[in-house]
Amino acid sequence: MPMTATTVLTARALLLDMDGTLVNSDAVVERVWRGWADRHGLDGDEVMKVVHGRQGYASMAVLLPGRPMEQNHADNARMLAEETADMDGVVAIPGAAEFLASLRGVPHALVTSADVALSAARMGAAGLALPELRITAESVGASKPDPEGFMKAAAELGVAPEDCVVFEDSGAGISAGRSAGMRVVGVGPRAAFHRPDVVVRDLRQVRVEVIEGVDGAEGGAVRLHVG
Repeated sequence: MPMTATTVLTARALLLDMDGTLVNSDAVVERVWRGWADRHGLDGDEVMKVVHGRQGYASMAVLLPGRPMEQNHADNARMLAEETADMDGVVAIPGAAEFLASLRGVPHALVTSADVALSAARMGAAGLALPELRITAESVGASKPDPEGFMKAAAELGVAPEDCVVFEDSGAGISAGRSAGMRVVGVGPRAAFHRPDVVVRDLRQVRVEVIEGVDGAEGGAVRLHVG
């Protein structure tokens, strides 16, 4: 498909990841996780390939497979506190504020591996409004790439998985969306490696058109012009 082509997707709900999708928090993530890698004698570059999109304890389980999970959860709590206190360099992804504003009246949810405190802090630092429905680390028993968060968001919105479109940047998140039976828009340079349905550089390449109904479905729907 030529780079100039626009893909049109119709959906009844949009499910939005936060880090890398709405908020650029890479500077903090790099600082915190490279420090963690140094403390555990791991290669920082290899660690960074794993951590995007997952909850911290799940990343640790991949990187230190022999370590007891209780230690991972305790370490994860410390890491979350460290990240929540560090907003230096946290900014909105280009187009994120306009994109969120265009979703007024459209069923949507934030589905993030961050916890309540971290998601509120980062969205606030980036100057972005929090969606009314938020599925955070506390809401689920399993981290992305498990589809639980996306399935829970769809259920709470009352929308079938196949009628949802996910916006994600990471391999773990894209896998979670696909496992949930949803279409996935990949956002940013990391996304292209994980074969989402369509990839955009940032959210300036997404236009939201609200339509009254589609294929006889009750309620509104949205047409996404992507690319």
